[in-house]
Amino acid sequence: MAAALIATSTLVAAAACSSAVDELKTSSGERQEGGTLRVGALNDIIPARIFTNSSDSINLLIGSVYDSLIDYPLDELEPQPSLATSWELSEDGTRLSLQLRDDVTFHSGRPFTSKDVEFSIKTWADPVWTVQLQRTAAAITGFDTSDEHAITLTFAHPLSNVFDLLDMLPIIDAESIDQLREGKAFVGTGPFTFDSWSPGAKISFKRNDDYWRGKPALDGIDVSVIPDPQAQVSQLRAHQLDLILGASYRDFESLGKEDRFHVNQWNGAEGQVYVGTNVTNPALSDVRVRRAIAYALDRRRVVDEVFRGAAIPISLPWPDYSPAYDEEADATYEFDLDQAKALVDEAKADGVAIPKLPLTYPSENPIYGAIAQIVQADLAKVGIEVELDPQEQASVIQQLIGAKFPALWILSHGYAHYTPSTLAVSAYPFNADHNASLYVDPEYKEAAEGVWQQKPGAVDPADYAALNEQLLEGSFLLEIAITLPQDASSTEVHDVGQTKRGEPLFYDSYLTR
Repeated sequence: MAAALIATSTLVAAAACSSAVDELKTSSGERQEGGTLRVGALNDIIPARIFTNSSDSINLLIGSVYDSLIDYPLDELEPQPSLATSWELSEDGTRLSLQLRDDVTFHSGRPFTSKDVEFSIKTWADPVWTVQLQRTAAAITGFDTSDEHAITLTFAHPLSNVFDLLDMLPIIDAESIDQLREGKAFVGTGPFTFDSWSPGAKISFKRNDDYWRGKPALDGIDVSVIPDPQAQVSQLRAHQLDLILGASYRDFESLGKEDRFHVNQWNGAEGQVYVGTNVTNPALSDVRVRRAIAYALDRRRVVDEVFRGAAIPISLPWPDYSPAYDEEADATYEFDLDQAKALVDEAKADGVAIPKLPLTYPSENPIYGAIAQIVQADLAKVGIEVELDPQEQASVIQQLIGAKFPALWILSHGYAHYTPSTLAVSAYPFNADHNASLYVDPEYKEAAEGVWQQKPGAVDPADYAALNEQLLEGSFLLEIAITLPQDASSTEVHDVGQTKRGEPLFYDSYLTR
């Protein structure tokens, strides 16, 4: 998700930390200058996927190096100024005029102008980058950049999620785009500058002394790529790392009980963990089999055992504050092994063969492996055998983007905490034009575009109900739970933040060691 820092990031970060215990553990003291924050991440960056939000290192890089035009606070979808200071939407919803800051420079020293907004949007509209909001960026068809510090965007049709795009879109430097493709340079306007990258090992950032919001306190950030979550926990305990992004929820729970550490839980940046289905697989092409899997998922067990209560069982993706949330519909697939087995038996009686199905998931993250074992056991009870298929994260994401999974997979998705149309027309697992399940249905596409091609905030609740009906009718993606992201740090780390996009924020952070 795109990079940005909100003007009140310290306040938002404090409000977002849900644990009163953690708040008590955060030691007092005045902001101190200097020091390098040492962070552990599970996954490395992949330059070709730098705008795909597909790893913790990518999110950290985007949040540190880049800014966006507007920022959503964690707790609402109300645009706040960032590189854009104000905006006005036309009455028919097809033009948006934005006033831009006139005191911002890229890390190269080049001034930020309206041409950079045009370049960034057009970059995201280019299918080569496989950006999830590509369709929304491509629906922006006109750019008036006659004023260096203002831009008017013209849309092919009203876009209910245009502010989602402006929140997620990092403002990119056109002069260094070729170096970005090669992983040699990442040039933005954000609080930290890209320093170096040792593939598979380390990513370093330095403080941007000329940052338009003011100089950060930290001298820099060193990110160590550590695919083993237990190694991250061990290094945090040994004071070799200051903050870790990858650990099991059980480890976060344990760390949160020790006075030396505090654990942040970022309400408002929710994700969703799910079982995906390739509907072109002969066994999964029958919707009864897909619905059987949905009924057989013991969501409460996953929430209790894997997420240690920091999750919410769901049948539909939306958190309860989303305009698309429907409490009754969200309970559609409550755990029911009898119903699941009846559907499997019915499908088999009609000649549907269900061989052993591979269940693919990222091997680095302990969460997915634990969920996969529960899913395997659940499905065995209703006559569906699955073979666990752990693979490297990069391979799993490649299959997600290319819609190449052979049968079932487990992953997390985002965007349900944004404008609902962003999920329906943008996210890899849901995009009504082309999704990872290869699910094509004219009624689903009509429902998705029906909530997309309207002015922001003007979508009729009946249109969201129609979208929910299609998601449940197709059952091509089977939700398990809304998850609340967490990270852990030593108590020497202060004022860490998080964007709604899932990016760690270190602009206000400081160390007291």
